[in-house]
Amino acid sequence: MSEEILIGEGVVLDARPASFATRALGALIDVAVQALVALVLALVVPAVAGDLDPAMLAALGIALVVVVLVALPTAVETLTRGRSVGKLVVGIRIVRDDGGPVRFRHAVLRALVGVGEIWLTAGSVALLTSLVHPQGKRVGDLLAGTYAVRVRGGQRALPPVQMPPELAAWAAGTDIRRLPDGLALSTRQFLGRAMTLNPGSRSALGLRLAAEVEGYVAPGPPPGTHPERFIAAVLAERRDREYARAVQAAEAARTEAALLHRLPHAVPDPRD
Repeated sequence: MSEEILIGEGVVLDARPASFATRALGALIDVAVQALVALVLALVVPAVAGDLDPAMLAALGIALVVVVLVALPTAVETLTRGRSVGKLVVGIRIVRDDGGPVRFRHAVLRALVGVGEIWLTAGSVALLTSLVHPQGKRVGDLLAGTYAVRVRGGQRALPPVQMPPELAAWAAGTDIRRLPDGLALSTRQFLGRAMTLNPGSRSALGLRLAAEVEGYVAPGPPPGTHPERFIAAVLAERRDREYARAVQAAEAARTEAALLHRLPHAVPDPRD
């Protein structure tokens, strides 16, 4: 069952919690990576440290355990916004309950609790909690206010923007040169994900973006134009104009290159 999460712009998205099997596989991969790191450190550090007394070796061992079990997963989840090696492989991400990216406090709390529910209990506590919770949360997620959601692997290509036929004539005579690149990118992303948005959020965000775009477009769209069709017309016209300018620049460059090749010293050939 899909869950609704709220992102920073006040837009409600549909997010599907990761399945138990997916989370378990990701956790096993993460455990294997941590065990490999621990093995490497256990072999390397004593050789580098040299002759140390037993007390120093014990302190060093505790420090290595803290680094591998707490510091490493905390750093990875904080820097990647919830995507460790195992989660990246299986295509999931840890997010806050409101859908936002996890921060340091969430990652460190998950890691600290994970020492007990994953390592000290051989994963049995995390296993039972994930099985009974509707969102597959383990104890660390419950305390940190996080859960795992499915994400698509790689970047999904956005569908091409089509020019609305009824706005083609208007767009051809419109001045859109001042439209900022950042706003154009925001509107492009909005159109690409519009079908995944909650209807109320989609309408509100479309009206807001259309109002911002209209401030850089002259003349404005015909009365009664739907916000999304207005945005699509502006983006399609902007794309076509940029493509035409690129073609003209490439043609001019080819012409200049041919002239320079013919006259390498820029001196006219009197025999021609």
